[in-house]
Amino acid sequence: MRAAISIESFRPGPGGVEAAAFALAAELGRRGLDLTVLCREAVADAPPGVTVRRLGGPTFWQPLRVLAFSRRAGRAAAGAGFEVVQAFSRTRHQNVYRAGGGSHAAYMERVYARPALRRLSPRHALLLAIEGAVFADQSQTVLCNSRFVADEIARRHGVPAARLEVIYNGVDLARFHPRQRAGAEGALRAELALDGPIALFAGSGFARKGLERAIAGLARSGAKGTLLVAGAGDAAVFRAQADSLGVGPRVRFLGLRADLPALYAAADLFVLPTRYDPFANACLEAMAAGAPVATTLDNGAAELIEPGANGFLCADDFAPAFRALEDPQRLREMGAAARRTAERFTWSAHADAVLALWGRLRR
Repeated sequence: MRAAISIESFRPGPGGVEAAAFALAAELGRRGLDLTVLCREAVADAPPGVTVRRLGGPTFWQPLRVLAFSRRAGRAAAGAGFEVVQAFSRTRHQNVYRAGGGSHAAYMERVYARPALRRLSPRHALLLAIEGAVFADQSQTVLCNSRFVADEIARRHGVPAARLEVIYNGVDLARFHPRQRAGAEGALRAELALDGPIALFAGSGFARKGLERAIAGLARSGAKGTLLVAGAGDAAVFRAQADSLGVGPRVRFLGLRADLPALYAAADLFVLPTRYDPFANACLEAMAAGAPVATTLDNGAAELIEPGANGFLCADDFAPAFRALEDPQRLREMGAAARRTAERFTWSAHADAVLALWGRLRR
């Protein structure tokens, strides 16, 4: 099979769509598939067996950059005679459109106070236009990373079930592993002078990720312990919230960290009270590292959670999840169950499902 994937920036991570595309390409390259990556830029060496074709294009002003890449990727794919092309970025022409960001219209409604005004911006108008054209194109299969996304696209955009495919993301089970806990926990406690149980929040964009819900839950729970916050964002308003609720000293802002696998392994509980996440990879990574996860139903990764067994599903109130910090034995058992869940979601299994989809489309 001659296949291609298209993505604006081809690099190994640290997370998000780029990490997913790189991991899939690496797995398919290991299997000897004739795979080409169509990208605007590549900032890492290609995985063995993978051909990278840089298309170039403008790098300034996002609407122009997105539109230019969509056109260049479409022309490159059409002229190369690939049997299947799967897009990871928002592009107009492909066989398989991976809706890794879910529905942009739904994202805007959940994140912005005035989504109607935001639709007037060139950036949002272009993304909505590409999304609408793809969802209306009967020739394209829409690959969703959760049932949450598939149901939303079907309901909002009228895409029939026959065009929707759900394949969950994978995780690197060696990189994210509970065996790191023995060294990571002690090092983290020494670095930050921590005492008591550790809850971890990891994600950039604190408001969308629901950090204020986590802080409020810690305060309401009455549980001892520290909430570590890793990621980029304006911390000032959240520091003020923590101070006003009397938990300021127990909410520690770490900024961006390169040692997330160790942080996951050191945590007794991972908390992500997100307002909208098609599938938060951080949840699956934390589970692979042996941490039970507390999140919302507005997260596609919630579909992997068995409440009370490997994590918690909460609405606005995360206090019940934080109260579990008072029962370390229970959290250890839940963490072991979380790891067992994560072991079902390897990149090899993900590649198997993608190849099965591509094979059906060839016939």
